[in-house]
Amino acid sequence: MGSGNGQLLNLTLKVWKQKNAKAPGSFETYDLKGISTDMSFLEMFDVLNEKLINEGKEPIAFDHDCREGICGMCSMYINGRAHGPMDATTTCQLHMRHFKDGETITVEPWRASAFPVLKDLVVDRSAFDRVIAAGGFISVNTGNAKDANNIPVPKPDADKSFAAAACIGCGACVAACKNSSAMLFVSAKVSQLALLPQGKVEAQDRVLNMVKQMDEEGFGSCTNTGACEAECPKEISLENIARMNREYILANVTK
Repeated sequence: MGSGNGQLLNLTLKVWKQKNAKAPGSFETYDLKGISTDMSFLEMFDVLNEKLINEGKEPIAFDHDCREGICGMCSMYINGRAHGPMDATTTCQLHMRHFKDGETITVEPWRASAFPVLKDLVVDRSAFDRVIAAGGFISVNTGNAKDANNIPVPKPDADKSFAAAACIGCGACVAACKNSSAMLFVSAKVSQLALLPQGKVEAQDRVLNMVKQMDEEGFGSCTNTGACEAECPKEISLENIARMNREYILANVTK
């Protein structure tokens, strides 16, 4: 919990409340006083929920797990931006020092038909799991861990694969896109394997199956606006979308 030498903020929170997936939702307004600028955004929510519980009210449901910017669970739209006002920062790594005393903060769930709202700020992102199950893996037997450099991989390819693998699947790319496109997420998962020798064996089936599943889940088409890259907390590059499109066209021609 935040403490130390931080300043204290008085805030007004406008938070989306929705009982379940079928119920209509609306914004509820909460006044919160004495929030330390040392707190993270989720710690601020913990304080709010503790206050609500003590008042006999229902706390706000929101997703969280690692709180270290790794798991991608902390999906919230804050003041009109996925994960809030800071670039390359997940909600759990966002600190209250980036807000002003007296500020009104609006918090919403991801808005996409493929990510239905389950309750308050919690959305169902299992569509991403099904896209991964459609092809985001390798089935070749890689055996035991190899000695370093036993399988030669060009350094530029290894770096690009590692950068694509940094995608945490939070869904900010979908939330930021006006078409709710999942192209950045899917292309990152295609790229991280397609760039490595172990992943090339099934590369064509992988891209065909993952794109097919992405379309079946109801994600929209790429808008070419770059909003996904701009809001991605892990700075996944649009270059991956171009690579996935090349892989997809080649697979369609040769399969």
